[in-house]
Amino acid sequence: MMGRLGNVLLRLLGLLILVGAIGAAAFRAPDRSLESLVARWAPAPSDFIELKVDGATQLVHLRDEGPRADLHPIVLLHGTSASLHTWEGWVRALKSERRVITVDLPGFGLTGPNASGDYSDAQYLRFVGALLDHLQLDSVVLGGNSLGGEIAWEFALQAPLRVSALILVDAGGLAFTPQSVPLGFTLARLPVLRELMRELLPRQLIERSVRSVYGDPDKVSAPLVDRYFELTLREGNRAALLQRAKQMEPGQYADRLSTLKQPTLILWGGRDRLIPPDSAQIFRREIAGSRLVTFDELGHVPQEEDPARTVAAVQDFLKTLGP
Repeated sequence: MMGRLGNVLLRLLGLLILVGAIGAAAFRAPDRSLESLVARWAPAPSDFIELKVDGATQLVHLRDEGPRADLHPIVLLHGTSASLHTWEGWVRALKSERRVITVDLPGFGLTGPNASGDYSDAQYLRFVGALLDHLQLDSVVLGGNSLGGEIAWEFALQAPLRVSALILVDAGGLAFTPQSVPLGFTLARLPVLRELMRELLPRQLIERSVRSVYGDPDKVSAPLVDRYFELTLREGNRAALLQRAKQMEPGQYADRLSTLKQPTLILWGGRDRLIPPDSAQIFRREIAGSRLVTFDELGHVPQEEDPARTVAAVQDFLKTLGP
């Protein structure tokens, strides 16, 4: 009897190993080189610059569009695991009259990882300062979504004379309790599973994560998932995300919010379950004179989900700033 049971258990173990091997083969997603991704994800007017930050040089993917005579260009920073492509709808609407600069932050998009492995807020602030220096920009309208919004308002605290106005889109930087976290972010915080993410990455995981940050998940198209999936596979990006997850310090500068003096537009998706709309009220209350516009049916990336409606609010705001 024990012999039969042992044989059954061995067969089950063999079957589990076989199923695991098949699953690993199906979900295996090795890193992709920058060169293999450029043709699809960096068409004109994409450019690459060599940017020196803290003595180290990094190749940075950016787009610089619109009239160079603009005295206060608009610089837009994306969120975690996103890329400059998230702003394409806004750029199309703004570039006929305004200079608009979008960039892939270190650790994401085609810029990819930095040499130091430092993805702290302080390092991102140094990156933004170095970028403005490289482009010879004294003062900009600085905007950002999620992580990008967090870096935007923190940079305005650090270098107030270099930020003439702020645009915060579902911005991070406060201590908050998410109602829902994209599955990819959750796995990045679990030691065992995050190691598996270095080699295995089901496309369905990316799709599920993107759908979770949209107010209407049906707006998430296959090409959109392709973009997030393929840019996540850019060599070094997964390792960078894991490092960023360990280096996050939510709320570290929140007690200084009230010292911001720049004209500030706050945009928020009413269905944002990652950074709930309660955070929008805190930003509005703490930043004197700020203006809040909420889009009830949109999620965490409203600029991507409905660029036409959200950029209209930006255009109205820009008119109030004067020349």
